[in-house]
Amino acid sequence: MVRSSAYTLAVGYVLLGLVTLALFAAPLWYAWRVTIADSRTEILQEDTQRFAEVFRQQGPQGLAAFIEERVRMQIAAERLLLLADPSLKPLAGNLSEWPAEIPAAAGTYDVTMALGGQPVDVRVVRTTLPGGYSLLVGRDQARFAPLEQRFWYGLAAAVAVLSVVGMFGGILIRHAVLLRMDSISRTVSGIIQGDLSRRLPANTGQDEFNTLSRTINRMLDQIEQLVHGVHNVSNAIAHDLRTPLAELRSRLEELSVTRPPPEESFAEIDGAVADVDRVIGIFNALLRLAEIDTGARRSGFVEVDADELAAKAVEFYLPAAEQKGISLSFRGEAGAMIAGDPVLLAQAIANLIDNALKFTPEAGHIAVETHRRPDGTIAVTVADSGPGIPNAEKPKVTERFYRVDAGRGLPGVGLGLSLVGAVAKLHGGALDLTDNHPGLCAGMILDGGAGPATSVVARHDLPAYPEPVGSLTPGAAR
Repeated sequence: MVRSSAYTLAVGYVLLGLVTLALFAAPLWYAWRVTIADSRTEILQEDTQRFAEVFRQQGPQGLAAFIEERVRMQIAAERLLLLADPSLKPLAGNLSEWPAEIPAAAGTYDVTMALGGQPVDVRVVRTTLPGGYSLLVGRDQARFAPLEQRFWYGLAAAVAVLSVVGMFGGILIRHAVLLRMDSISRTVSGIIQGDLSRRLPANTGQDEFNTLSRTINRMLDQIEQLVHGVHNVSNAIAHDLRTPLAELRSRLEELSVTRPPPEESFAEIDGAVADVDRVIGIFNALLRLAEIDTGARRSGFVEVDADELAAKAVEFYLPAAEQKGISLSFRGEAGAMIAGDPVLLAQAIANLIDNALKFTPEAGHIAVETHRRPDGTIAVTVADSGPGIPNAEKPKVTERFYRVDAGRGLPGVGLGLSLVGAVAKLHGGALDLTDNHPGLCAGMILDGGAGPATSVVARHDLPAYPEPVGSLTPGAAR
């Protein structure tokens, strides 16, 4: 228990409370002692002056009578009174003889005297009167002893209560912390054993444990999603690589068995090279997505005109659209400047257009548009008149290797829209999928605040459109 952090924290708070109490009591005690001492001395000096005035007016006999009268009154605050002649023989007062403890010089003294057979601490003022007479006025300092004792008793009681409450509170806190830690430990043990669905218990309160539990649960949600994503991607890679590798093996095996003429051999070799290119293309796309996910491409951001990129993409795909009998149009907005990676943005726009071309039927229409939205972001949209994507499957289409039923018969592995979503996220935006009635309107919403750039990308500096991921994996999400 001594090693418990809750117990250590409780002990620390107890010690802090004791130190605070001491810092409060010390000046209070000092002020009390100084105030009482000064008050006693002041009262003694006032009484001495009053007695001296009586002596001046009435002489020794008058002062003796006055002192005897005061003694008979038995005023508790004036316990020691003594008037003595020049030989220190008592003339009046409540002392039978002049105390030997009193110094010869006039002044204020703290001495211990025997009164009633008991030693008593007193404060006295000795005054020499005209004619050699001596006056002694004193008070017993034990008068305030009961009050001082009560102060110390109260301080001791406060220390005891603080210590007991602190220790008891430490035990309760330790018990509560152990209960929460035990629950967390059981959950973590379940996660270690492979149950990624386990979550830390969290209430609706805003205490530290609940805040920490909710934060860890969000982290566990992300980890579970990533683990399942890796698992799904691994399965998808194994499934989609099996086909080109199987075809490659079949071609090579056939060449080895049949030994065809050179022309056929070279044709089969070309087919084998194409199969290898498909496999390399898949891995290149995955590596590109991994690079985007790490944010490494941010270092290459420059100022890019999204309108110009989209216009060049439309120009690049016009022959393919005309060949399929599809109308491809573009409408842009000048000055759609963003800070970004021109190569990745060109790749993403190419994927969107290539994806739309694959699913738009003959005599269909594809409209590419760039515009600035009211919130300042830049939207690059590609709307087609194809079959579209069901609402239930739209959240899934950015998952890598995911393909809806409409794209099952087309070549590809499902990485096109994954790359578009990753590029949009890298540029502070997101992939937006809405219905076009009929068809799909897929767009990238990009951050329109063009940050510091190392150069401005002019029209002739724009990258040549690479072969889109969609051409390696056509119909990536569809």
